[in-house]
Amino acid sequence: MGPMGGKDAGGQDSRFFTTQKKGEMHELRLELHSTDRTAKVDAVKKVIASMTVGKDVSMLFTDVLNCVQTGNIELKKLVYLYLINYAKSQPELTLLAVNTFVKDANDPNPLIRALAVRTMGCIRVDRITEYLCEPLSRALRDEDPYVRKTAAVCVAKLFDIAPALVQERGFLEVLHDLISDSNPSVVANGVAALSEIAETSGRDVMKISASVLQKLLAALNECTEWGQVFILDSLAKYTPADAREAEGIIERVTPRLQHANSAVVMSAVKVILSYMEIMGNGANADAIRNL
Repeated sequence: MGPMGGKDAGGQDSRFFTTQKKGEMHELRLELHSTDRTAKVDAVKKVIASMTVGKDVSMLFTDVLNCVQTGNIELKKLVYLYLINYAKSQPELTLLAVNTFVKDANDPNPLIRALAVRTMGCIRVDRITEYLCEPLSRALRDEDPYVRKTAAVCVAKLFDIAPALVQERGFLEVLHDLISDSNPSVVANGVAALSEIAETSGRDVMKISASVLQKLLAALNECTEWGQVFILDSLAKYTPADAREAEGIIERVTPRLQHANSAVVMSAVKVILSYMEIMGNGANADAIRNL
């Protein structure tokens, strides 16, 4: 197991939270420039630990940033975590990391590509957004589903900062395309992003058609609990064409009433209740009683 995983590692990592001694910043700076990878990882962990307990370690920004030039994902994650924390207070210095983000967004490793796009999306600095568009556009069409699902959530984050840019670059249309993706996790994240954008903008950007409806119902059986909640909440806002369509959707949703997760159950109830009026008379009374 890696240095950050497992019970033993958790105990070992507690040593990074020890009280700083005089001159420790100078020592940390030397360790951050170490040629030994383990020493460098430990140094960044100490910086993150200090940052976590509220100590100002912004003076080490360029030293930590230099550590990002690595193929080690653990080290890269730590550096990106540091960058996200200090991006607002050090926007000019954060721009120095742009080339690294763009380079990592083209890395052969899909985990690094996803990490770069996600981090750029989390850095809420206006001047970073213009550099995010190209990597994000590629990530939304990436061959790896993990990168695509990460990019979908990033579109919603970008919409918060620059809604006009999201529309201008056609990212909403790409999110609609992701709802037809072959991977259920990508579908769920596409729905989640569109739901978040709809809530922020106050507009219906979901636009569920008959073909999209079938994709959502198919993904419902395969995605995570979190994804199921977003899909069910989207279905609750959909107006079925007639009682037969409403009944068909309810049949697919009903098994969720037995789900162990109460959030999934509540979202399923929301769908069924929202369709009751359409199902409320004549031959549909039996279907309601069966529920």
